[in-house]
Amino acid sequence: MARLRPSLRLFPSSLPRLTLSRHTRFALLLILTAALIEVFLHTQRWAVRQPDHELDEPFYTSCQEPAIDQPREKAAMVMLVRNQELMKALKTVQSIEKHFNQWFHYPIVFLNDEPFSKEFISAMNATVSGEARFELVPKKEWLFPEWMDVTNAQASIKAQGEAGILYAGLETYHHMCRFYSGKFYTLEALKDYAWYWRIEPDVEFYCSITYDPFVEMAKHDKVYGFTIALPEEPRTCPSLFRKIADYKELNNIPTTELWKATVAASWVPWPLRPFMGWFRHRDRSGDGWSLCHYWSNFEIANLDFFRGKDYQRLFEYLDKTGGFYYERWGDAAVHSLALHMLLPSHKVHHFEDFGYRHDWYYQCPANAPNGQLFESKLLPDGPYSPEREGGIGCRCECDGRRTRNFPAYCTNKLKEPNTARRLSMVESVRSWFP
Repeated sequence: MARLRPSLRLFPSSLPRLTLSRHTRFALLLILTAALIEVFLHTQRWAVRQPDHELDEPFYTSCQEPAIDQPREKAAMVMLVRNQELMKALKTVQSIEKHFNQWFHYPIVFLNDEPFSKEFISAMNATVSGEARFELVPKKEWLFPEWMDVTNAQASIKAQGEAGILYAGLETYHHMCRFYSGKFYTLEALKDYAWYWRIEPDVEFYCSITYDPFVEMAKHDKVYGFTIALPEEPRTCPSLFRKIADYKELNNIPTTELWKATVAASWVPWPLRPFMGWFRHRDRSGDGWSLCHYWSNFEIANLDFFRGKDYQRLFEYLDKTGGFYYERWGDAAVHSLALHMLLPSHKVHHFEDFGYRHDWYYQCPANAPNGQLFESKLLPDGPYSPEREGGIGCRCECDGRRTRNFPAYCTNKLKEPNTARRLSMVESVRSWFP
């Protein structure tokens, strides 16, 4: 092979070669090692403590004979709905009456920012087995707060819509998120209740719920129950985590295991890490938010927690920032971050035995082997799905071969403080996929 002439060489020999002294190489190696150790120690600070036993298990793992004579909690199901959503609301109410309320007869409180039509009232009174209440949300609790520059807020909402941010171009959606984040809990219409079960138009329940979840939540010292956990759409709330993290630091609120579970610790070493705080969804120290949150279209929760001064102070702080309108902060993200900041993990319950669908996402437990209580005279006849090994459902109508149609990552992450068993590497990777 012919040698290249000096003028054609890609790397002329005349260029100076970078050489490092032994001391420089040793110093760089020392710095790199120190950085790796610092990052390891930092991420370990955010590691969730593994409990020595399960802190949150299903209340029951098979059908129960409904305790129709058991004392009830001061509780209600609550639906925010409009007259034009009558058929969707009927679908939900018929489903929850069939699968739960035909035995327990809890009241259903219907909320609207406009008066309910006679047609709506008549249809619901003919469908519910308990009391149906029809309440008007006061305008001052629903519309823009008095101190807000409405023109600027509406301009921001329009810009968010034009940017294609999910639901962010709908003024009523911003009102709804703010309402469910704070004003909902102090409504006069709910003052006589200690618990609420939020239901939405056009949802389905797939399994018979043969025990009283309000009674079990109270008995087991729970505050909040969920079915589905998902990542938030990041463009809806770029500053929310930072605001709540600042509030936590300002008020010297101790870090809970749930807060650790929701944080995504930064792998950038100090002193560069704080610069990560310039980015969205990060606190001042540069650590991030996983975006994982409980999907709030289903929630069973203690009203006293959300009415309490700790939560209401946080809501007022967030409200004053204007983020419910200048961004599109969702109530699900607000609830979740507040719960993670303020509660010990054992007070949050996963209703993994409930079959539930909202939009295209569902949770579907398999039916419990030898647990379908065929001899019961109260439970509905089929059709329902076959029993399967490891199932915990009661007469579920959905196909229990697939318990969910969404990735389990957020569910696993937010349940980690309550779970004694840790996932293998393979299971962790699988959790990123439906």
